[in-house]
Amino acid sequence: MSLIFKGNVAHLVDQVTVEDAETLLEWLTQQPVGKVNLKKLEHLHAANLQVLMATCPKVTAWPANPDTRAWLDAALQQS
Repeated sequence: MSLIFKGNVAHLVDQVTVEDAETLLEWLTQQPVGKVNLKKLEHLHAANLQVLMATCPKVTAWPANPDTRAWLDAALQQS
């Protein structure tokens, strides 16, 4: 499972595909204080990146992979 919702945190795990984008968008829209945990993220489809850029959720944990973290950090303009 690539999206796991626990309370007000969405955990993006392993390969988050284009099929997950609509679910992620719906959840973030319904969770005004929703946050995302990217610690176990391996790959993020561009559709999900667009969802994150549009909704601007707080990131509680960044990907363990430094390259993935660098481009997500730059795209989401958070540190």
